[in-house]
Amino acid sequence: VTLAELHTHIVKVNTLNVRLRLNTCCPVVFPGQYAGQSGLFCRPQYGSFPELRYLQCTCCWRSRVPVASFETLNANLSSSNESCKDDASRTLDTCYTPEQRDAILQLLNTATPGELAGIKLLRGRKSLNIVEYRTKNGPFKTLESVVNVPLLKHKSAVIVFNSILNPTVKKERKVRIQLAKFIRPEVDKSWLEDASSIVSLICGTNKIAWAHVDRGMSVLDWQQVDCPNFLRGTYMASAYLHDVSSVVALLPSADFYIIEKSSISVQNTALFPIMAHMRAVEAMLFALLEPKNSLPESNIPPRVLNMMRTAVGRHFGLMVGESRTSGAQAVRQLMTESVTQKLPRINFPQDLLVKYRNSFQMGSRRGGEELCDALLQAIAFYELLSDCS
Repeated sequence: VTLAELHTHIVKVNTLNVRLRLNTCCPVVFPGQYAGQSGLFCRPQYGSFPELRYLQCTCCWRSRVPVASFETLNANLSSSNESCKDDASRTLDTCYTPEQRDAILQLLNTATPGELAGIKLLRGRKSLNIVEYRTKNGPFKTLESVVNVPLLKHKSAVIVFNSILNPTVKKERKVRIQLAKFIRPEVDKSWLEDASSIVSLICGTNKIAWAHVDRGMSVLDWQQVDCPNFLRGTYMASAYLHDVSSVVALLPSADFYIIEKSSISVQNTALFPIMAHMRAVEAMLFALLEPKNSLPESNIPPRVLNMMRTAVGRHFGLMVGESRTSGAQAVRQLMTESVTQKLPRINFPQDLLVKYRNSFQMGSRRGGEELCDALLQAIAFYELLSDCS
């Protein structure tokens, strides 16, 4: 082949390359034409091979299309025979050494469906098809016979064989900490599961109620205390602190103190004073109940936590839109089940049943909403925690 014939062949390739990669409406300028050089190639010395140049589009001058050279032509001609999977004329057995063929056939003939499922592309029906095929037709004698298995063709068989020869080592996954999403701040679920008892607290407009419940779903204590300084006249921090401190002094000891986290719609600006009151009482409870650690440690969970009011409402089906209805009926049902059922949802001591049996009647003005909410929050805490497990 003469140099002139090669030159003609390369010009044809470059012309086709331009038509494919450039917009046909864009005129093409060949570097060297405006500089007095001849066309596509730059010849620094007479008789040397053409140098790789670029074609440039006048409409998008920055786009440069490389012109095919002798090296690129040679690479394109030789790359087609590099791998077995690109050459369908070669049999699968000729693509591997005898040792590799023996290793592949050994595994395919002896592996169980579960072991085959661990190989790339053999999950599901393909692994079962291999077992059924070798049971019906005997063990595989050649790699080429593997493509007779349903759903296994040449390309997929090559991937399977390479996966057998070069198994991927699965990295050990880091143990992900499971967080209780209904608690704020989100803490490790294992900390909560180790709790022997909790105190559920509800802050009202003029009282604070709590329910002390253990992990066996038994009510240990359940009461409320009036706070005469709440929302009375001008806000006095010292008066609030006096009322809250009096309540904290009466609270039983527990592993966690769960305080209700309520929210008010931004559109309902009339309730902003109520929200400010709730936040002030909540902050004081956190400050008084959380132990003072001089050196905070990451492996020590917080003792005081928030529980979303809406999460409790959804758990007991008390939500109507974004509003939560009264839980008095749910509490009455729980108290009844405690007496009538062998395995009730929660167990009440007899004295508390007698004390509160008439406190949650419809239309009652005894003001038992905080008591209801405190109990429902404690029950929801344990049941949601169990659901997370």
